[in-house]
Amino acid sequence: QVQVVESGGGLVQPGGSLRLSCAASGSIFSMSLMGWYRQAPGKQRELVARITSGGRTYYADSVKGRFTISRDNAPNTVYLQMNSLKPEDTAVYFCNVYGVLTSTRNFDSWGQGTQVTVSS
Repeated sequence: QVQVVESGGGLVQPGGSLRLSCAASGSIFSMSLMGWYRQAPGKQRELVARITSGGRTYYADSVKGRFTISRDNAPNTVYLQMNSLKPEDTAVYFCNVYGVLTSTRNFDSWGQGTQVTVSS
């Protein structure tokens, strides 16, 4: 199956930067879509950014111009560069990967999440 592991979260002051990483491993044939979601306390999980295998990106309005998503197909890694962080960016950030296994079955896998806290 597929394992998804995030890293790079932490505590940062407002205006600071963090870079999140997400590595997917397992019986992966291809990954068509990789994305970052976040969930703040008491709120629903929301899409932050995603990127296709062809490099097409999507950003939530709240992070446009501040966050950048990128991917490295070898080895199946996606990054989220977060600049000009605000307290409202505080949340647990989850990585999501969608693709095809070597068995030709589709997969849709999530990581365990990494905490990002923006506070002075």
